[in-house]
Amino acid sequence: MAALITLACCAVVAVVGILVHRTTLERSMWQGQGRALESAATVAKQYRVDAPSEGPAPWTEQIKRPDELPAPLRERLAVESPVTWYDDQKPDQPWMWAAQWVGGGLVATSTMEMGSDMIRLRALDRAMVRAALIALAVVVPVSVCLAELANRRLRRVARTARRIANGDLDARTAPASPHRGGGLARWGGRDEITDISAAVDSMAASLQHRLLAEQRFTADVAHDLRTPLMGLVAVVELLEEGETTDLVRDRVRVLRSLVKDLLEVSRLDAGAEVAERVRVPLAELAEESAARVGVEARVLASGDPVAETDPRRLDRILANLVLNAHRHGAPPVEITVGDHVIEVRDRGPGFPPELLADGPKRFRTGAAERGCGHGLGLTIALGQAHVIGADLTLANAPGGAVAVLRLPRRPAG
Repeated sequence: MAALITLACCAVVAVVGILVHRTTLERSMWQGQGRALESAATVAKQYRVDAPSEGPAPWTEQIKRPDELPAPLRERLAVESPVTWYDDQKPDQPWMWAAQWVGGGLVATSTMEMGSDMIRLRALDRAMVRAALIALAVVVPVSVCLAELANRRLRRVARTARRIANGDLDARTAPASPHRGGGLARWGGRDEITDISAAVDSMAASLQHRLLAEQRFTADVAHDLRTPLMGLVAVVELLEEGETTDLVRDRVRVLRSLVKDLLEVSRLDAGAEVAERVRVPLAELAEESAARVGVEARVLASGDPVAETDPRRLDRILANLVLNAHRHGAPPVEITVGDHVIEVRDRGPGFPPELLADGPKRFRTGAAERGCGHGLGLTIALGQAHVIGADLTLANAPGGAVAVLRLPRRPAG
């Protein structure tokens, strides 16, 4: 903005300076031509009144033959009379010539010195340059300050938008004021930046309202299902053995797992989960997690990596990642363990683009080719990773999907 204001000022100064320069130059040329033509006309009149035979007169030196004139003036005189010619062959001492025929093949001439006019013109140019520099010296800092006021507000809006994108839905562009109807009013009137700020705040409030409603729904559903589910589990255990009973028990196990996941998601949403960190052998934990969920996975470890983290939550994360790779990918499932890094890879079709772009959604599996299910595994894995301070990244690699878990490095002691 400051650069555009400066460029606009420079353009205005240049246009005005050129117009003033050209106007002043044309005025000086017009005045010089007028004086020169008037002097040549006077010489011609005196020549016609006085007889040349009466002896030399002061004006006789201004009566010349055409071949005594400068070539440009002679060429013009051959076309019309009277004529003028500006002689700038000597820039420090320019002249304005005028000539007209007086008869007998003679020409009355006059010259006017234009050096003083050019000196005044150059002085005017210098004065305009100085005035322009002074004006720019004032305008540029003022424009920078004015632009900084707007840029500061825009940067605040950008920071708020980034905080909202990172999950902080309490972020607003300005603190609310009970007396003036909100933080945006503190800027005074309304402009485009105020409208953008209001839109960002409105968007954050709407997202927060929807997210809280979703979290309340998840918690209410999990809580309401828990009691009847326990009764259903008890009743199923009383059924006689048979194919139908096995089918019912399998469905009840699926329902129980779903309710368990819903309860875990509701606790994560409420921020009630706290990590309890101990030193954990990562390779051993990865093997136990894969065996616990009944998935055949190959564990590749570099040395004997150890990290200080919550083993129960890390086990939950790895179990969900391995189950996701087993259900929606293709064997072999590989777990590569390094220094504070665990990578789970499958050979399936990979994560769908919308999942990579927007992250895992609750009750969605993302694409038909990755199977079907209630879609809470990756959501829980991301939530538990946040609790232990780890970074979980989902990506596609040649030949399958890759989930990379980076554990935090805690200082010793």
